[in-house]
Parts: sequence; C-alpha cells; structure tokens
Amino acid sequence: MFHDRVDAGKKLASLLAKYKGKDCVVLAIPRGGVVIADEICKVTGFRLGLLINKKISAPYEEEMAIGSVAEDGTAVFDERVISEMRIQEDYIEKEKEEKMKEIRRRSRVYMEDRLEKNVEGRIAIIVDDGVATGLSMLCAIRYIMKKKPAKVVVAVAVAPKDSVEELKKEADDVIVIETPETLYAIGEYYDNFEQLEDDQVVKILNNYVRK
Repeated sequence: MFHDRVDAGKKLASLLAKYKGKDCVVLAIPRGGVVIADEICKVTGFRLGLLINKKISAPYEEEMAIGSVAEDGTAVFDERVISEMRIQEDYIEKEKEEKMKEIRRRSRVYMEDRLEKNVEGRIAIIVDDGVATGLSMLCAIRYIMKKKPAKVVVAVAVAPKDSVEELKKEADDVIVIETPETLYAIGEYYDNFEQLEDDQVVKILNNYVRK
C-alpha cells in the first residue's frame, strides 16, 4: 500500500537508483504519472518528459478499456473483448480520433513541446501510478520504441502479475512494487488517490519546462 502518489514515487525512485548516472529520460503518463515522475526526478536528477496516451472505452462502458492510442496514432486493442462485444470498426475509429484530439489538447496545456522530447539512444523510463489491463502501457512502449531509445524501462507502483508478464515481453526492464494476482482498481492500493486536474499537473511541469 501507498499513502499517496508522492509516497509511491519515492519508493520507485529508490528502485531506479541502478540507472542513476546514466542518460535517462523519465516519461510520465498524465495525469497521475506526473506526480510519480516528479518524485523520481527529484531523487535521481533525470530529465522529465511526457508520454500522453488515452484509453479507448467500450460503448456505454466508460470504465471498460478495449484499447489505447498515442499521439501519433499508435494503438493497441483487446481484440478478444472487441469480438465478444461485437464492437463495430466505425465506433473504434471515431473513438480513436476523439481521443487523439484530447491528446493534442493535453499536449498544448501541459507544454509538452517545452519538456524533454529526445529519447533516441537514451534510456526511456515510462512512469505511471499503476497498470490495470496493461493496454495503455503496451501502447506507450510501442509508441516510444519508434523513437529508437537505447532501452525501455517501465516503472509503476502497482500492476497485476499477468500484466507484468505481458509488459516484460516488450520492455527491457519492468519495475513494479506491488504485483497482486488480480487488480480491480489501482486506487485500492493508495490511501489517497485523488483525481488530479490539469492545473495541478501544469504546476508540477512548470518546474521542468524550458523557459
């Protein structure tokens, strides 16, 4: 269990100490991942960037993820669920476009272009407050791999064991503190898991943007 995201970030920072002194970029997945990443960067001195992607939900089931998309259109889908629910291709394409619009909005609000962007030949550490299905993190890994990093590291506070095994197939290193057999909600592993707003994220990022 974690008191809050700050607590989780400090604990992850200690596990990432093995990369200290190397050329690393911490890529936070907003919103919750930004708080975690901030603590990691404070301890390690790593540069901070963003990796913005969005969950694609099932029709009329906002909490049920069927996929995830990144800013360049890189997408990962749960084909089994899509088939079982008979979700139409036009719905998926419409949702994908809507989510990409939101990604572009967040990129502007969060000043992504003024944060660290170059990962080629460097160690890319993708950070979030937790992983449930793993679709968003798989999408993040595949997106960042296109940018030719030297190594891709996933660092999250909590993730179910089956998701961790899937992530290990695609990332070079996967660092997770809590690995339950099943995970119903990431917030169950935090005493304080408040919803973050854009202005809270921007306040943190202001410490890292190039003036």
